[in-house]
Amino acid sequence: MEMREHQKVPQKHSLSVIVGIGLLLAALFICSALVVGGKQPQAEEAEAVEVMQPKTVQITLERVYLDGETSEEIIEETIWSMEDFWAQYDGWTLVDQNEDEMVFRQSVNDISPLMKINGYFGLTDEGILSIYEGEPDQQKIIHSFFQLDTSKLESKQHSELEKGIPVKDRHHYEEVLEAFRQYQN
Repeated sequence: MEMREHQKVPQKHSLSVIVGIGLLLAALFICSALVVGGKQPQAEEAEAVEVMQPKTVQITLERVYLDGETSEEIIEETIWSMEDFWAQYDGWTLVDQNEDEMVFRQSVNDISPLMKINGYFGLTDEGILSIYEGEPDQQKIIHSFFQLDTSKLESKQHSELEKGIPVKDRHHYEEVLEAFRQYQN
């Protein structure tokens, strides 16, 4: 009889160990399925829904041109996806932001549209090489560069600067600057 009781005890113990291991494995399986399946607690899901709400912000786009001019464009944009939003402004630098507004800046490897349309190289009364909006006699300076030693200029160069040398494109802009750099005082 003792043997039977002795044999029954290990069987009960073995059965409870097997059931315990089974429950532990089931719990591990459920937990790993939640992690692999991307399930998160409900509190975090509520936060994710709040983040995904569209947000309308004012965007200021500043373009800085080679000639020093800056243009500014202001738009209102609704952000539906942060990933798409940042991809849209990939070539831009974020320079300022708050809850309702963002300012992006981009350097443009060209001269400004204003310069292309109505820019003229000329000389100030002090002999400073400058760019004017319109011909130099209108005295509306856009940008000043450097002092020239006007005594070293050929008379043709001096008269061209007095009359105004139109800025045609970026290449011409750089060419004129380089040509007069040798007369820099």
